[in-house]
Amino acid sequence: QVQLVESGGGLVQAGGSLRLSCAASGRTGSSGAMGWFRQAPGKEREFVARINWSGVVTSYADSVKGRFTISRDNAKNTVYLQMNSLKPDDTAVYYCAAEPSQNATRWTVGSWGQGTQVTVSS
Repeated sequence: QVQLVESGGGLVQAGGSLRLSCAASGRTGSSGAMGWFRQAPGKEREFVARINWSGVVTSYADSVKGRFTISRDNAKNTVYLQMNSLKPDDTAVYYCAAEPSQNATRWTVGSWGQGTQVTVSS
């Protein structure tokens, strides 16, 4: 089973930027797809972005489109989430996910990372 370790979270002012990293070890699953999710206090975990094995196909939640960019470096077994124009509503624990798959409105994930806190101050 793949192990995922996130890094790069922190405190940033509104309008600022952060880049999250997710280092993977072990098999990432049959499709090799990776993703990011987030969970704000008192809210359910929600999808943020997904990238396929080759990095060519990406998808984003509407709330982050145009501001966040997911990418990967397969040579380093690392997935990134570049977050620009951050807003206080982006405050959450961000989780890396292996094999994210959507069935209607429900997401299933093969493995989760431990999460990294992102706090955006106004």
